[in-house]
Amino acid sequence: MGRKANKGRYAVGKKSFGLLSAVVLAMAMLALPVAQADDAERQSYKEAVEPICKANTQANERILKGVRGKVRAGKLKAAAGQFSRAATALRKTHKELKAVPQPPTDQAKLAKWLKYVEEEANLFQKTAKKLNAGDKNGALAMVIKLEHNANLANNQVLGFEFRYCRFEPSKFT
Repeated sequence: MGRKANKGRYAVGKKSFGLLSAVVLAMAMLALPVAQADDAERQSYKEAVEPICKANTQANERILKGVRGKVRAGKLKAAAGQFSRAATALRKTHKELKAVPQPPTDQAKLAKWLKYVEEEANLFQKTAKKLNAGDKNGALAMVIKLEHNANLANNQVLGFEFRYCRFEPSKFT
């Protein structure tokens, strides 16, 4: 008798499992278009911002060309001017990036990323001030902060798979 009772419970459990599986499958199918829409919005955002970032990257390549050599050679004022121009270019880029409509599901993430972009521009300017003051070690500390901030910024937007909107200050500094 105890066996039959267990069989009965097991049979009900099978039905419940089948129903649960059907519900989960239906929910997954309903979520698929939402996920695809999110991916499409994210791709659209990426396509809008990458040209802006590409222009900034190319500008920084020009602006910061030879800056390491100038610092090593003790030409700190010249290097400071380069960092100051890079800060100005990044502030302009930040303003352009803020103007691009963001996917609703990524707004919090992108807002945080844009704060890091703004901080990157501030760190470029602080580096320029340190170099102008002849503080080579202080400038080095700013460059380390630039690297750290860049990593934080990049981590915010890993899902976008940016090419040009990834910060890589080590390429220039």
